[in-house]
Amino acid sequence: MPAKKAAKKAEPKANPMQEVTLDKVVINIGVGQAGDRLNKAVKVIEMLTKHKPVLTTSKKTVRDFNIRKGLQIGAKVTLRGEDAEDFLKRALYARENKIQHYSFDKQGNAYFGIPDYTEFQGMKYDPDIGIFGLDVAVVVRRKGGYRIRRRKIGAKRLPSAIRIPKEESMKFLSDNFQVEVLR
Repeated sequence: MPAKKAAKKAEPKANPMQEVTLDKVVINIGVGQAGDRLNKAVKVIEMLTKHKPVLTTSKKTVRDFNIRKGLQIGAKVTLRGEDAEDFLKRALYARENKIQHYSFDKQGNAYFGIPDYTEFQGMKYDPDIGIFGLDVAVVVRRKGGYRIRRRKIGAKRLPSAIRIPKEESMKFLSDNFQVEVLR
């Protein structure tokens, strides 16, 4: 009888706070200039996400590209929750559910680009808009522990137990979104 009790205790339970979840998906279109082209980029993001994007500004002046500091040169939108999951599924479908292994960073986040918005299912080419590509950033995190970095009193670096390695992030995306990681 005591042997059975010892066998039950030997099974380690998975900590639910250690599970990897999708934190957010950020969609970005960098136009490089203000004006009509930027308005078209905003329209593309609104069509794809059904959310109003935020305009991004340049951080410094680059005379060769005719960009001044503070000039609006792009648009981005951050999606969380179900909206993020739905958009990520559609974006991965446009990429044929394949991501290169070098698209993952040390924190386990993934970045990839889509060369044309018409690759999304149900999108048709609009000659008034033209061709726009976009960048997608997939940010993953664990369910618990990230407050350590952001709290006002006693903020500290993130411990290695909470950080997400590349391989774990790749496994999360392949299990939940049927992503094939190409090497």
